[in-house]
Amino acid sequence: MEFIFYFGDVFTPVNFGLLLLGTIGGLILGATPGLSPTMAVALLIPFTFQLEAAQGLILLGAAYTSTVAGGAVSAILLKIPGAPANIATTLDGHTMAQKGEGAKALQLSFLSSAVGGIFGVLLLIFLTPVLAKWALAFGPSHLFWLAILGVTVIGSLDSRSVVKGLLSGCIGLWLATIGFDDIMGAQRFIFHPALGGGINIIAALIGLFAIPQVITMFAKGRHNDGAEVIQVRKHPIGAALSELMRNKRAMGIGTITGSIIGLIPGVGGQIAGLVAYDQSRKFSPERAKFGTGHPEGLVAAESANNAMVGPSLVPLLTLSIPGSPTAAVLLGGLLIHGIFPGTDLFDNHPDVAWTFINSMLIGQVLMCLFGLYVAGVAARVAQVPQSVMAAVVLGLAVFGSYSVQSSMGDVYVMAALGVMMYFLERFGFSAAPLVLGLILGPIAEANFIQGSMIANATDGMTPYFLGGSLNLFLIAVVIASIAYSAYMELRSRRFTSKEEIMA
Repeated sequence: MEFIFYFGDVFTPVNFGLLLLGTIGGLILGATPGLSPTMAVALLIPFTFQLEAAQGLILLGAAYTSTVAGGAVSAILLKIPGAPANIATTLDGHTMAQKGEGAKALQLSFLSSAVGGIFGVLLLIFLTPVLAKWALAFGPSHLFWLAILGVTVIGSLDSRSVVKGLLSGCIGLWLATIGFDDIMGAQRFIFHPALGGGINIIAALIGLFAIPQVITMFAKGRHNDGAEVIQVRKHPIGAALSELMRNKRAMGIGTITGSIIGLIPGVGGQIAGLVAYDQSRKFSPERAKFGTGHPEGLVAAESANNAMVGPSLVPLLTLSIPGSPTAAVLLGGLLIHGIFPGTDLFDNHPDVAWTFINSMLIGQVLMCLFGLYVAGVAARVAQVPQSVMAAVVLGLAVFGSYSVQSSMGDVYVMAALGVMMYFLERFGFSAAPLVLGLILGPIAEANFIQGSMIANATDGMTPYFLGGSLNLFLIAVVIASIAYSAYMELRSRRFTSKEEIMA
């Protein structure tokens, strides 16, 4: 209970001011397509040079927390995820906005993020020593099976067709192979110099989600005849709280899933929302409503996104192992001030560690309050004419793609993928399975090759990948996920055929 003694340090004028600044700035940056949490934290690093260690970490931690949640704003209103973590938010969130429930969707997203985020930080506070030992148990073979588990989710992400979902995922897995092989250095599918470094996930994300929207908006012209008009009606916060309580199962699944995935080094929060969305859909009696603007899917995705934030810092603060790219940037923020995270951090610098963690707990509440205010004024964004909105989104897409690596090559890749996705959508394919394949491809490949090297130097491939209790458990989960997806698909087809016969 040592953390209680350092709560007062968060509310000193300077510290609390930095917490407010980081929270508001993070929400703005998160809502900007292309500015991921990692980039937002990296942009703020120079501003921490003249600050004390605790003050700098408060600023960075607040930005990290609120950027993840802020990405829901553009995901819901524009169908453009502010960060990879918000991909699953678009699946039901944007559909809710199209129905005029944008304010409700934003309120649910920020409330869910706050609940998941607080739970994740509490895990960081109370279970850090235990969770650190558990995180160390994951090696290349376990991370490979986790990636395969993610691949089993791909087919069910497309609510219209499992086959098309799998084909989209396969396209994503192929796109992930473009560039130089990280292990052997071999060239693969480099048709243009812009592809030499592979396909950047941020540029791909913007292209696959934003450009089809832009083309559709431009295709409708300047006239509003038949154009999609998103109206954000007022929605009381009390009603949003009641809706959240009705979706306790989805919130629980999202929070637990996000916490587990956030703890595993190297997996990152990019897939937490997608996995939570898939699991919530499998356990829901209303799974047919997912993808049609169902609040349950939105709650599961957003609670998972922020639940992973706290646990992702466990390996960093206790073992000096960054659990995600953003945690690696936070490690830089610690090293700048001469503080080395590890087993001695809480003994030698308890004021820095606990003030930082406490600020993240308070930051979740502030993020929720400011986010709910954003939900109230979101109607102004939705009322912008589509011709103007298309031009603004296109400008943001070019800016976001270029800013990642200051490369026009990323802009070309973004545009090419966007045009490809526009035509794929005409044939019933969706972007979410493709992006998931693009994310999981490098994780599965790198860990399989590393595991193969270790296996060849020890007992061989079979004992390494198929032996051990953790491997067997993950394999069983993979098999169960495949079997359940197949069962639900067959059940859905039988139900559809019965309806057709009765009709």
